[in-house]
Amino acid sequence: MSSHIRHRSSHVLLLIDVINDMVFPGSEALVEQALPMARRLQALKARLKGAGVPCVYCNDNFGSWRSDFRALVRHCVTDDVPGRPVASLLQPDEDDYFVLKPRHSAFYATPLDPLLRELGADVVILTGIAANICVLFSANDAYMRGYKVAVPADCVASNTAEESAAALRQIQVVLKGDIAESTALAVERP
Repeated sequence: MSSHIRHRSSHVLLLIDVINDMVFPGSEALVEQALPMARRLQALKARLKGAGVPCVYCNDNFGSWRSDFRALVRHCVTDDVPGRPVASLLQPDEDDYFVLKPRHSAFYATPLDPLLRELGADVVILTGIAANICVLFSANDAYMRGYKVAVPADCVASNTAEESAAALRQIQVVLKGDIAESTALAVERP
């Protein structure tokens, strides 16, 4: 299997923390918000991949410095964990990329920025969990690095809809991000 960059695109889809077992106190609220989001994100990912947009999974390493992304995927889709329905819908394809992140931002101490530059990205489309934490911090870091930011409002989730709405307002106002719903996101083939 080759690890070479297979395609370049001005847009790149980031799927943040969607491969997550959600084993923590109070995760029921997040799963309730994340499952409908995952269905919409699954459709968006299929549409974008059809347009030649690369997908990058940006996932928490959950404090494990010996993390293995493929083992994490297997755990989340086969074990009886609260996040299983979300992870099952959003499993990565063989040609998707991934980075493991040690903190909230997908950019902090990861190779994401060089990967995006190699892919030719100008616009990062940020999706996933949680809108008010990891998606927001990643959007901020993308903006500070000169990327245009798009965060489809229907493809992010937090513990509550109000928390997501507050984060989306910040992204729109402060980061000049596009927060239109996924069906309104226009991407041309490269």
